[in-house]
Amino acid sequence: MLPVTYTTAVQADWVDYNGHLRDAYYLLICSFATDGLMDLIGLDEAGRARTGHTLYTLECHLNFLAEVKLGVEVQVRTQLLGHDRKRLHVHHLLERCDDETVVAESEQMLMNIDTLAGRSVPFDTQVEVRVGELAATQIDLPPSTHVGRTIGLP
Repeated sequence: MLPVTYTTAVQADWVDYNGHLRDAYYLLICSFATDGLMDLIGLDEAGRARTGHTLYTLECHLNFLAEVKLGVEVQVRTQLLGHDRKRLHVHHLLERCDDETVVAESEQMLMNIDTLAGRSVPFDTQVEVRVGELAATQIDLPPSTHVGRTIGLP
């Protein structure tokens, strides 16, 4: 089972004139899930203060799969698809809490950044260990069919 990295109810200012969650807020929710992932791997507030590191999003692909309305509680489950010394390839699965209907999926490439130097650096040793531990728990999980997709007209 993938870890839940963020849970929230759809808020009134996130809903458009159709009564649906605005497209930008699907990504906001996934962004908060990235923060939750950072907590899991040791880049929480204390870890960022200790290392001077943070994650930047290099690339993002978002698939909208179902509508979500005001007040609905949603959660994000995060899969670590791959990693190296500086990057994480992740998949956020956004689902309704009540029935686990998948409403969106986001594939992202994240880069470890030294905030003082303003450039990419290898993960801190403690963070690298936790990334490896997370990867080990997910090694046999297949990727979503939405991973690796491209946009284009047939």
